[in-house]
Amino acid sequence: MNLGMKRAVFIGMAIAFFILGFISLQRAMPEHKSERIYKAISVFSPYQFKKAIGGLHIVNTATGEKEKPDAASVMHRMDELQKEWGKKHLKVTKDAVIVYNDKGVEIKKIAFENEQEKKWVEQFYELKESSKK
Repeated sequence: MNLGMKRAVFIGMAIAFFILGFISLQRAMPEHKSERIYKAISVFSPYQFKKAIGGLHIVNTATGEKEKPDAASVMHRMDELQKEWGKKHLKVTKDAVIVYNDKGVEIKKIAFENEQEKKWVEQFYELKESSKK
């Protein structure tokens, strides 16, 4: 192999590693969240992060159950758990999201400040607007 060919192979491999690294970084990023509404809803979720020597753990505060996903997937796993919880404990109305406890009793009604918050709740938690109030 001549010098030009070696450079081309080296540059090609460097570009390939850069692209693979970028794709990995994108996959590790959690989903975008509507900050105000997510914070207001997550207060009622039983899932919380706990810091430990080995990194972050997810704890279900209602049952005490711990999950120890690897560092690359901990944010995605928290999103999955929040979505599962939200499907059972949230209802979207025209102007608010209603939070229910495990027994189906309404705990809190959180008003939407704009249409984007409503769309985000429907998309993130995979919910449809309910006609009931």
